[in-house]
Amino acid sequence: MRAIPAFLLLLVCSLNALAATVEGVRVWRAPDHTRLVFELSATAEHRLFTLENPHRLVLDVSKSRLANAVPTLDFSGTPIVRMRAGQREGTDLRVVLDLNRAVRPKSFTLSDNKQYGNRLVVDLYDSAGDSSKSVADVVAQEEARDRPIVIAIDPGHGGEDPGALGPGQIREKQVVLAISQALKAIVDRERGFQARLVRTGDYYIPLRGRSTVARQQRADLFVSIHADAFANPAARGASVFALSSSGATSETARYLAEKENQADLIGGVGDVNLKDKDQMLASVLLDLSMTATLNTSLEVGRDVLSQMGNIARLHKKHVEQAGFLVLKSPDMPSILVETGFISNPTEARQLADRAYQQRMAQAIFAGIRNHFYEKPPPGTWVAANTQRDSGGVYVVARGDTLSGVAARYNVSVEALKRHNGMTSSVVRVGQRLKIPTS
Repeated sequence: MRAIPAFLLLLVCSLNALAATVEGVRVWRAPDHTRLVFELSATAEHRLFTLENPHRLVLDVSKSRLANAVPTLDFSGTPIVRMRAGQREGTDLRVVLDLNRAVRPKSFTLSDNKQYGNRLVVDLYDSAGDSSKSVADVVAQEEARDRPIVIAIDPGHGGEDPGALGPGQIREKQVVLAISQALKAIVDRERGFQARLVRTGDYYIPLRGRSTVARQQRADLFVSIHADAFANPAARGASVFALSSSGATSETARYLAEKENQADLIGGVGDVNLKDKDQMLASVLLDLSMTATLNTSLEVGRDVLSQMGNIARLHKKHVEQAGFLVLKSPDMPSILVETGFISNPTEARQLADRAYQQRMAQAIFAGIRNHFYEKPPPGTWVAANTQRDSGGVYVVARGDTLSGVAARYNVSVEALKRHNGMTSSVVRVGQRLKIPTS
């Protein structure tokens, strides 16, 4: 048998040693961090460390190489000045990020799935000094008298997670961000309400991180916006979901089991205080809180679904319940709104239309507003302006009619006119209507 030349043997061994290829790199900017995603042909071990004077981050990927030259990426708005790469010790890939300031790096790997292959994710978190208002500042601000009702709006997916893909390459993450931005504008125009976007751009936030952002803002309601998809393109219709009872039960157990969650609740972010409570009493208190939160979520969901039914076909005519991770907060009512099936050609065209997005946002807020005018949180402007006098006071908003207000409070139009000394059924925005007790 003829011997294999030594240089060919070394070449074969070298190629076998390079187990993974970096096939692409993507960058995303979030409000508090920058994310780099390295697309790999196979799994690979890695090591991460930082250097100072000047600031640099070094990423070593074992037995790997770049498929092509170092990609040109847009690092504007990030702490990254430039990216360099080269082979280290013949088999490892070294990536160096030149930085303009210190960062707190974290990294993890993701296995391949239906949408993506293997990935290495590097998150560069801004230093603590760059962070925005503390939770204590937010709490103090929100506890002011006649505070606004805070609605946390969560556009689903984002960044490297595009969500569902519809006809014409319409992406769920883009549609739900547009609807969420329209909803925020509508909420902010309404006196007594204030909206906070959980995701303000095209970047990814972990599911539990989304409700955490909302709770840090002391939100009175968490609304996650999505667009459904199904293998059969004939499936259609909008939906509203609340957490399932089993999901609530499992979340109660998780919160009791994890000290970090207990500390979060005790620390003033939530309304559940487990301090100095034994395990049994803490379990009962938390279970009661989860039950009350779930009931409120279902009530809000019914109001939102009713309003959505005025502009869209409904997939189900009742609020559905499921164990969505993003809805699992023990002290914050939460709903998930599926605005339609992006996999349905007709609904995909609607969801991509700006005018329809606006109507959908208006319908969602109409339901939210109806709920909070029925049951305003104590200390809010809405509570102060609906519960004065013996029969209460209602402040007319855009789209209200006298007959609609009468139906809401289960009184006749004539009784409402008589109680307010009105000769006409015309109402104006901002008008205060006294509600008769019978």
